[in-house]
Amino acid sequence: MSEKARKLFEALDLDHDGTLTREEVIIALRAKGPSLAAAGDLPIWAVGDADASSALFDAADQDGDAVLTLEEFAAVVDRRFGWH
Repeated sequence: MSEKARKLFEALDLDHDGTLTREEVIIALRAKGPSLAAAGDLPIWAVGDADASSALFDAADQDGDAVLTLEEFAAVVDRRFGWH
């Protein structure tokens, strides 16, 4: 798991409970996405609309429990964003 994935997960975890919900991902990427991209913590092309954020959530939710753990999240963003 990359440090970038960990940092992005923490930025998106709005309630700091160690998991991400679909709503958190959508809200946080909408609110924080541009500044995260400007800081180099998120590829600019990854700052999308609610549908794109929801699709990222679906891709990462491996066990279908409607919450993302750091491990689930990192596995997808590391691969999708080319982070190692």
